Amino acid sequence: MKTVLIVDDSNLILDLLENKIKKVLDVTILRAKSYKEAVQYIDEQEIIHIAILDLNLPDAKDGQIVDFTISKNIPSVILTGIMNEKLQKTILQKDIIDYVIKTDLNSMDYTVNIVNRTLSNYDRNILVVDDSKFQLSVISKMLAKMKVNVVTAMNGKEALELIKNQKDDQRFSLVLTDYNMPVMDGLELTLNIRGMYKKDQLSIIVMSTNDDVDTTTKFIKIGANDFISKPFTQIEFVTRVNSNLDLLDLFEKTKELATKDYLTCSYNRSFFFESGGSIVDKVKRKRGDMAVAIIDIDDFQDINDNYGYDTGDCVIQDVSKLLNMNLRSSDLVSRFKDDEFAVLLEDITLENTEALFNKVRKSFVSHSLENGDSSIAIHISIGVFYGREETLDEMIKKAKSSLLNAKANGKKQILINKH
Repeated sequence: MKTVLIVDDSNLILDLLENKIKKVLDVTILRAKSYKEAVQYIDEQEIIHIAILDLNLPDAKDGQIVDFTISKNIPSVILTGIMNEKLQKTILQKDIIDYVIKTDLNSMDYTVNIVNRTLSNYDRNILVVDDSKFQLSVISKMLAKMKVNVVTAMNGKEALELIKNQKDDQRFSLVLTDYNMPVMDGLELTLNIRGMYKKDQLSIIVMSTNDDVDTTTKFIKIGANDFISKPFTQIEFVTRVNSNLDLLDLFEKTKELATKDYLTCSYNRSFFFESGGSIVDKVKRKRGDMAVAIIDIDDFQDINDNYGYDTGDCVIQDVSKLLNMNLRSSDLVSRFKDDEFAVLLEDITLENTEALFNKVRKSFVSHSLENGDSSIAIHISIGVFYGREETLDEMIKKAKSSLLNAKANGKKQILINKH
C-alpha cells in the first residue's frame, strides 16, 4: 500500500484532504501539524510516495519542510494560503510536482487529482526520444521526479524497435519525441506508431523549437496527442505530461464501464458473448473441448426478502470474490444477470473441470457473510456443459438445462452435461 504524507497546521485541511483522498484511493495517510512531526515520519518510514506540504508551519515558516522532502527525494506538492509574483518565482525554482492555493474553492479536489496521478505514475512507462544527450538527461530527470519509469532512445528508428519489442508488463503509456532527429525524425516516428497504436492506447507528445502553426498542425493531423515548444518550464512540462496520462486513464475507465458489471467489477454479459464467441471459434479450429458453466445463488430472493436489497448486493459481491479466488486467472467470469454468473473455461479436461467446480462449490459450504449480529449462509448451484457445440448460445442453453436440474434435485450441487 502506498503512503501519503499530509503536513498542515490546520485540522480542517488535514481532515478534508484525508477524507477526500481515502474516498478515491486505498492508501496509508500520515498526518503532521509541524515540521518536527513531519521530519519524524519521514525518518521512520521506509518510503513515502508523495507529500502534501503547507509552506508556512509554526516551527518552519519559510518552507523548510519542502526543502527537506526534496532532499529525501519525495515527490512534493506545496499548499499555500497566499500567492504573489515573488513567492511564485521562488516556488517554481524548487523541484516540486505542483503548487496549490488553498483559498481556491476547487483546490482540495485539484490536490487529490495530483496525488492520484502521481501514485499512478509509479506504474507508468514513458519513452523519451531525442538526439541530444543533454535534452534526454534534462527530460529524464524531470520525469524521474514524477516517479514514472523512463526509457530513452536517440532517434525514431531506435524508439520504434523498443516499442515493437516491449513486454506486456512494461508497455509504454506515452512517447515524448523530438521533431528533428537523424535516421528517423519525429514525424516519421509518429506515423509508424499510429500504424500500431491508437491515440487512446499510446499517447504522443512532440517537442520542438519549431513552434509554427504548420508544424503543429502537421503533427496533430497524423496522430500526435500534444505539442510542446522548447524551451519549456518544469511546471508546464509536468502539466502537459500529466494531462495526457489523465486522458489515457479516462479512456481506460470508459472502456471498463462498457465491459464491466458495476456491482461486482466482473465482466458483463455483452463482454462475455463478445470474448466468449472468439474463444469458441478458436477452440473449434483446434477441435478441442471446453466448459461453460452457469452458477446461481440458491434462494437468493429469500435473502432479499429477509435482509433487504442492499444486503442482497453484498451477497452478490461476496459470491463474485469467492469465484475469482477459486477459479483460474485465465477463466472468463461474467455476471450474467441478477444473481447468476457465467464462466467459460478453455484448455481444460473433463476431469479437471469436475475438480475445479467441486472446489468452487466446497468453498461455499463453510462460508457465510457477516451481517451485523447475524451470519448469512450462501449456497450455489452449478450447471456445466462440457464438450463443443457450434455456438456459445447452444453451450449456454445446455449449461442452463443442467443448472435447472441441479435446482430441481435439491440445490447446492453440480450437474455436468457432457457432449
